[in-house]
Amino acid sequence: MGLTSALNTSLNGLSLNEVTIDVLGNNIANAGTNGFKASTVRFQTQLARTLSIGSRPTATDGGSNPRQVGLGATTSAISKDFTQGSLSNSTSASDLAIQGEGFFVMDGSSGRTYTRNGNFLRSSDSYLVNDQGQFVQGYGIDNEFNIVTTQLSPLRIPLGELNVAQRTSQITMGGALFPAGDLSTQGSLVNSEVLTDSVTGLPATGTALLSNVENAGGANYFNVGDTLTFAPRKGGRVVEAQTFAVTATSTLADYVNFMNNTLGIQSGAGIPNDATTGGQPGVTLTGGQIQVVGNTGTQNDISITAGDLKSNGAVVPLSFTQSESSNGESAATEFIVYDSLGQTVNVRMTSVLESRGPGATTFRYFLESADDSRPGVAIGTGLITFDSEGKITGDTTQMFTLERSDTAAVSPMQIEIDLSQISGISSAQSGSALNLSSQNGSKPGTLQSYVIDDQGLINGIFDNGLIRSLGQVVLARFANSDGLLEGGGTAFREGVSSGVPQIVTPGSFGAGTIASGKIELSNTDIGRNLVDLIVASTNYRGNARVISSVQDLTNELLLLGR
Repeated sequence: MGLTSALNTSLNGLSLNEVTIDVLGNNIANAGTNGFKASTVRFQTQLARTLSIGSRPTATDGGSNPRQVGLGATTSAISKDFTQGSLSNSTSASDLAIQGEGFFVMDGSSGRTYTRNGNFLRSSDSYLVNDQGQFVQGYGIDNEFNIVTTQLSPLRIPLGELNVAQRTSQITMGGALFPAGDLSTQGSLVNSEVLTDSVTGLPATGTALLSNVENAGGANYFNVGDTLTFAPRKGGRVVEAQTFAVTATSTLADYVNFMNNTLGIQSGAGIPNDATTGGQPGVTLTGGQIQVVGNTGTQNDISITAGDLKSNGAVVPLSFTQSESSNGESAATEFIVYDSLGQTVNVRMTSVLESRGPGATTFRYFLESADDSRPGVAIGTGLITFDSEGKITGDTTQMFTLERSDTAAVSPMQIEIDLSQISGISSAQSGSALNLSSQNGSKPGTLQSYVIDDQGLINGIFDNGLIRSLGQVVLARFANSDGLLEGGGTAFREGVSSGVPQIVTPGSFGAGTIASGKIELSNTDIGRNLVDLIVASTNYRGNARVISSVQDLTNELLLLGR
């Protein structure tokens, strides 16, 4: 019985040390494998053969201890060492390393796996994958580039494919306005020659058909089917030409409204009336004459000369006479904003010194845009008030609206205008000036590059300067990482004792953070494993020597029978 036990025990010892050598060999073989986790073998004793259980102490002796002979050892565990390996720099932005706990979540034809190896690359269809073609899982985005955390999906980085633009929602104006300039007292006053209705022979009214309007000599100005083009001057510049189609039902009132819309004259509460006529700014019809009353400020001065009105390319001989010019300290600037499709929208801003009193100076600004979908170019007006030190007071942010209903873009555009950077201090030599300091819109741009931050957010960088979220890498945590099943390719699968994965974002709930452009190396300790290999080899030889000794003793027993 004794020799047989010794033989079996030593055979177990050989087997155990073979397992140890296998594990150590695997550790050493994967010393250069990214994300590899080394394993450790732990032993425990098997049952012992009890020769005596011992005895209790008595009055005459001290008792005896148990006498047991061990029956060898067995493996108690082969466990993974999940301590973090060293991080190595990489030249690829798609290479990721986890600093702390957690696993990358992968999915493919073989199902879901988990890994520490973040050696990723972009596939031919722009998905983030590993060397085995498995997809890196994470949170995707919605149409507004918001992270969607309701489900996992493959992460995609479509370089050169994705285009975005940003609608302007905020602008900041700068410049300096001269507070001691001329106060505005009047706007332009321009009158046409007297127009006659050929039907009544009287001065034309608003209801007169445009095709019946004639001059004093009886010649018609307009004919049905004509396309009128009107491009007058305002503030010394030619305004963007607008067109008007003359139909059989077009009236003189329609044409008057067309002129008013083209000129962008603003009227209403708070806007000063003309000092000479007392009338509101705008285009009206009085006594057969078209009368234009402009807004105040030299930059709003209106001039209509021969050639400004054309019909099918030919000059319409309708003459206008200017009897009054707009006055008042004024400044103007033109700038571009962007709609939701990244298309440019031109805006003009003028300011005029409206009032001046003890401790306060007030300028009025006017906004125009020929790209607005509404009939007129006027889109807004407001006040800029400065105190005695030239600092702006009151509301420094105001709103205006741009309509884009004749395009596929989002409409209307609500734009906040920040006036806080405009100064109320300037000199007579410098005068007044306005400029666009900044705006948050942009033209269309293409996805050019990307970076992944420590929270796993994939930030796409577009060639127009915009940055948008493309997704977020997630991590999986397990209550018992030692319970994971190794699946090859440095991948693990959920095991019966690992617990279910907890999907978290990097840096939350005890998970590690992401290091982009780095790779986690194998955590195999070559020196330690070589020492353990020597120990296992020695143990193996020792067990082999026991078997050899048992064989010698058995041979001696066999010789006794001769």
